[in-house]
Amino acid sequence: MSDESALLQTKGIRDGLLITFGQAAWPDLVAALVAQIENQPSFFEGARLALDVGANALRVAELSALRDQLSERGISLWAVLSESSLTEITAQNLGLATRLAKPRPSEVQQAAADEIPAEAAKWVKGPLRSGGKVTHEGSVVVLGDVNPGAEIVAGGSIIVWGRLRGVVHAGAEGDENVVICALELSPTQLRIANKIAVSPKKQGKNQPEVARLKDGQLVAEPWQA
Repeated sequence: MSDESALLQTKGIRDGLLITFGQAAWPDLVAALVAQIENQPSFFEGARLALDVGANALRVAELSALRDQLSERGISLWAVLSESSLTEITAQNLGLATRLAKPRPSEVQQAAADEIPAEAAKWVKGPLRSGGKVTHEGSVVVLGDVNPGAEIVAGGSIIVWGRLRGVVHAGAEGDENVVICALELSPTQLRIANKIAVSPKKQGKNQPEVARLKDGQLVAEPWQA
């Protein structure tokens, strides 16, 4: 069977994770997905999955069997995207969504995949509430909001798929090449390496932004590919 990375791609979206299947026979795609889940159990624990199955024409037995396999591993399948009308009808008959709330995947989501490798990150199912703290030697990805009073300390980058309003420190070991990204960047305090800001300079508002060090200063820019 082909390498797993060639058979599927995983990206974070606001509603959970989006798995995009490549070109292969359906049993091989399912096997690759199950293998990846079993290789990264903490990454997928409690996840909500949307699957982009491409042109695969799937019937109820095939999709329901996959949903059952995911459910047995504590994973919820909530959406199936497909170019096949048969698959769309099948998904609807099983009570699954066939569209994402936002365009799939946007430039922001593609940028996230470039900013931080999934295998190097600690994934946290949000929201992270007041009093909550996450500390990790690598990068941290939060699927949800980081509320005021919550704190994240990461040796690598920090990505928040939601509103960032708590305290965050990226590059805690001194790495100045990390970034802090959020769909809404409004931190109580933001720190990269030894640079601290309450509210870094922004270009516009109410849009996904990425904070980074430029010429020794913390700045925030639109987060896009």
